[in-house]
Amino acid sequence: LGVFVNIGLPDKDIVVSEDQLPEISRLWPQKGDQLMVALTVDKKDRMWGNLADESIIHAVANRAKPEQMNADVTATAYRLKMAGTRVLTDDFYLGFIHPSERDAEPRLGQILHTRVIGVSANGELNLSLKPRAYQAIGDDAGMILAVLQHDPSGKIAYTDKSDPEAIKQTFGISKGAFKRALGHLLKAGLVKEEAGYTILTAAAKASRE
Repeated sequence: LGVFVNIGLPDKDIVVSEDQLPEISRLWPQKGDQLMVALTVDKKDRMWGNLADESIIHAVANRAKPEQMNADVTATAYRLKMAGTRVLTDDFYLGFIHPSERDAEPRLGQILHTRVIGVSANGELNLSLKPRAYQAIGDDAGMILAVLQHDPSGKIAYTDKSDPEAIKQTFGISKGAFKRALGHLLKAGLVKEEAGYTILTAAAKASRE
């Protein structure tokens, strides 16, 4: 049949036909998800919900601004496409999530916690479901990053070549754990090694701001 949508009418839920839902059932809305629908009445006086089309979505949408870069936004998936997921944020900005910026395809109507990675010329947001680099690293790497960020010079006199005992005394972890953590930070582009120092990169400083 489809899915039932609560639109606030007493003892009356609205049906959105399965014909309008994704072919893959796991992408159907679940309880707690949200759909934007337009109401119609058929010849038998039955009320149905039709998924809002692009003209309706665009009519309520705001134009995004460049200063929204790197902001955290909550959005709802309203259209699932091969090219990516189209969403509408809580503040009524249009957004797009490319498949490379997610680990799994969201459900139709799923509420998503995203971050802005770009603002297109047409005023739409490019969004990501992936964590920022500093949020994806482990505890040891996070500790090293915090030490760097709290040092006015943005650098420490420790690298993967440093003495194991000195590392243990300063960071409380083994040299092996330190090297692994440093590897994560290097791979994420948050630090660089230079002349016996580990140095905070401009990207790491920007991600903190």
